[in-house]
Amino acid sequence: MRLKIDHLAVCAETLAEGVDYVETLLGVAMAPGGEHAKMGTHNRLLSLGPDCYLEVIAINPDAMAPDHPRWFDMDNFSGEPRLTNWICQVDSMDDLPAGLGQPMSLQRGDLRWQMAVPPDGKLPFHGAFPAAIKWAGSAHPNQRLPDSGCTLGQLNIRHPEVEDLRAELEPNLITKNVTYSNGDLMLSAVIATPSGLKVLQ
Repeated sequence: MRLKIDHLAVCAETLAEGVDYVETLLGVAMAPGGEHAKMGTHNRLLSLGPDCYLEVIAINPDAMAPDHPRWFDMDNFSGEPRLTNWICQVDSMDDLPAGLGQPMSLQRGDLRWQMAVPPDGKLPFHGAFPAAIKWAGSAHPNQRLPDSGCTLGQLNIRHPEVEDLRAELEPNLITKNVTYSNGDLMLSAVIATPSGLKVLQ
């Protein structure tokens, strides 16, 4: 299982709160996103360079609630907007680790992809392990996002079982700008912006 960072996810109680958090911190405007009917969520997007982007995602109050848990354990999310998850491209959805869940086929406009979603919505290592995504065809959100002037410098994963997490990730992780530290769970990303380096967490 080869893992390459595809995008980062900032969860928020409302989309407006999440967008305000990111735009205020990074000093740039987010681009439009869309809705995910199967999950009852919606998002806004921001390019982080040619191969990576950031999404702010929240439960869509106007959508029908799904009959299954939402991704990223969003049914249990509360508090201030924060970086909660990272999502990696995989070559194949076959033989994924059991904790990542079964692939779900999704579509938004001409974008089609598969994403592994655990039955309870909770990713391994309390969400510190990346979700797996595989895009169908060549269409990808980054192709249509405007250049924000922002790029991902480094992603840090802090976790109380960080060595176990690292042992599972390192053999498969293609992207090398991931660092690890021991402590209470937290994801943080160093992002180069037009106004300097910012830390998103």
